[in-house]
Amino acid sequence: MAVFVLDKQKRPLMPCTEKRARLLLERGRAVVVRPAPFTIRLKDRLGGAVQPLRLKLDPGSRVTGLALVRESETCDPDTGAVERLEHGLWFGELAHRGHQIRDALTLRRQYRRARRARKTRYRAPRFLNRTRREGRLPPSLQHRLDTTVNWVRRLCRIAPISALSQELVRFDTQAMQNPEIRGVEYQQGELAGYEVREYLLEKWNRTCAYCGATHVPLEIEHIIPKSRGGSDRISNLTLACRACNQRKGNRSIEDFLQRQPALLHRIRTQAKAPLRDAAAVNATRWALFAALKATGLAVETGSGGRTKFNRTRLDIPKTHALDAACVGAVDQLRDWNRPVLAIRATGRGAYSRTHTSGNGFPRGYLTREKRVHGFQTGDWVRAEVPKGKKAGVHVGRVAVRRTGSFNIQTQGGTVQGISYRHCRLLQRADGYGYSFQPKPQTEEARRAA
Repeated sequence: MAVFVLDKQKRPLMPCTEKRARLLLERGRAVVVRPAPFTIRLKDRLGGAVQPLRLKLDPGSRVTGLALVRESETCDPDTGAVERLEHGLWFGELAHRGHQIRDALTLRRQYRRARRARKTRYRAPRFLNRTRREGRLPPSLQHRLDTTVNWVRRLCRIAPISALSQELVRFDTQAMQNPEIRGVEYQQGELAGYEVREYLLEKWNRTCAYCGATHVPLEIEHIIPKSRGGSDRISNLTLACRACNQRKGNRSIEDFLQRQPALLHRIRTQAKAPLRDAAAVNATRWALFAALKATGLAVETGSGGRTKFNRTRLDIPKTHALDAACVGAVDQLRDWNRPVLAIRATGRGAYSRTHTSGNGFPRGYLTREKRVHGFQTGDWVRAEVPKGKKAGVHVGRVAVRRTGSFNIQTQGGTVQGISYRHCRLLQRADGYGYSFQPKPQTEEARRAA
């Protein structure tokens, strides 16, 4: 993974390799600014030549892929055409906490209803006197927008980024529901199948709708066969393995599942329901596009079908970070087999000073001081325990206690009861947790292993 480099005045320079960063640190020419993403600052250099870097984003409802690539041009020796060559430098996956925000708001709503039901003093409910600004997003969706823009700005401060790429249209649901709609360019091109198939894979969780088989080739299947008047609308399509698709043939789904009424009801219900993740992405896509345009950088856009088309053509495995690298116009992509920094939004704590029971009553009290012996929950620490059952080195996110016995959430699990005396601070809490994922492998390499 590339190491971010800053000059003497904290201006971004070109990222370097891990080996070069190690040499600069050993020779005393650089100091560590932050471990995640790993950034160093040079002591003896001011300014320097930089190359164009592009930050690519694959926004998702739960995870957003980030890819930083270096762009160059190459000439095809056969056709003489100029192609865009991209070299992967840094990859990250940002996990949002929108579902936690939604659950917390639901819990708060239940507490307020309970207080109003009891015979206690409470504020009278207000009606028809609240205004919402135009373009307002729910808190869970606003969180996805804010965290994504926050990381774009962070990376712009530590890397000379000159352009952005965003997957603007994840799924064109209007064109899928009505394939005869005119004016949609990709519906008449080779991306049509990729757009519909990717939507179905996300909607049906990459499993056969009839037998639940996974990790097998799946085929697009018409719930109501076309020979019986079925259409190509997305609400009439599902995924099936080859065996189930051949057994069903042109039979009606009622005849095929007459002995499985529960499965028949589930398939009918799921076929009519839209993809919830697609709705969340579509609700925030234009707000994110406007926020990226406000940075003053050139923004390139592309559809989800084109992303999958690029990834399939280049034989690249599917991950959120690599999906981001395949956004937009991509002719060639090199150096994509790198570790991925997993970034998880954890928040910055809560205002409540007590826990609550299942019925909403206070249970215990939380400490009023955030820091205990110089540490606070969310700090990234390194604990070196010399002896005992927990002897060893533990690196991860710490959860403090007033007693000084901390819990450390490492990549392999949570280690409890670590004394603060063994802990050394690596990075202050910034609302995110960090871990590293192994290098992605192609399907051939995975089978060989």
